[in-house]
Amino acid sequence: MYKNFQYTVSMEDFNMSLTLKDYLRQKFNFSSRLMTKIKKNKGLFLNGESAPGWIVPKENDVITVNLPKETSNFHPENIPIRVVYEDEDMMVINKQPFVVVHPTSSHLNGTIANGVSNYMIENSSEFKIRFINRLDRDTSGLLIIGKNSNAQNKISIQMAENNVLKEYVAIVSGIVENSKGTIDLPIGRPSPTDIKRAVMKNGSKSITHYKVISTFKNKISGKGYTILSLKLETGRTHQIRVHLTHLGHPLCGDTLYGDHCPEIIDRQALHAYNLSFKHPTSDKRMEFEAPLPEDFLKAIEIIKNM
Repeated sequence: MYKNFQYTVSMEDFNMSLTLKDYLRQKFNFSSRLMTKIKKNKGLFLNGESAPGWIVPKENDVITVNLPKETSNFHPENIPIRVVYEDEDMMVINKQPFVVVHPTSSHLNGTIANGVSNYMIENSSEFKIRFINRLDRDTSGLLIIGKNSNAQNKISIQMAENNVLKEYVAIVSGIVENSKGTIDLPIGRPSPTDIKRAVMKNGSKSITHYKVISTFKNKISGKGYTILSLKLETGRTHQIRVHLTHLGHPLCGDTLYGDHCPEIIDRQALHAYNLSFKHPTSDKRMEFEAPLPEDFLKAIEIIKNM
């Protein structure tokens, strides 16, 4: 898949004596890395003709940029891909639980990447798979996939500048007393050989905002549960899981951080239900939602009726 950009030079642009390279940087907002790729692949054109970056175009000249064609080589597998939104720049999918996003040394196959490769074959499309946000294996919900380096770069910058709204729903053990709050505690990795993270003095800055949706208490055992809405201001590995565990309210079903809840749900009760960010090309604000999955709804019914 080739991504094509066009821009018509205005009188104001011409009076500024901008070079083609200036247009790539100022009008298209391309990164230096992408500009290097465009130059290497001879993807810059002026009025339909290949042109070097030092040329100063005239009023009404048309600048065209073709992004280089790139592909991924993940083995295609028949793994369901639930598309929430798709265009030539990106996909937003509703990831199911129990599936790893990207192949790792312990999960070489059976990943979302393998499923997207199969999806491309079925839909006669081709692009390099770029996961812009990540979800843990057992977390369900919205996942952004960039189809080109420009889309990946633009949305990643928004994330770094905290301009991507990420909201989750979680079921946690215990009754969270405050109706809302902010957890501002650094997260690090105590051991390089262990995937577990923890709140650490020398960790990376990590901020999670939470709001109580509802609380429930078992009439017999007295054990309580809370349904939370969470907004991430940063995106550290296991951030929500670590922060809530530190707060004394681990996610139900989170075996890594100590709360099994087999009677309620067989995975960590965390769902990424809302994402909002600006489209990488149009700059239009977009918002996506993914309804709670069946096992999550069932878990809520169980704690309601305990």
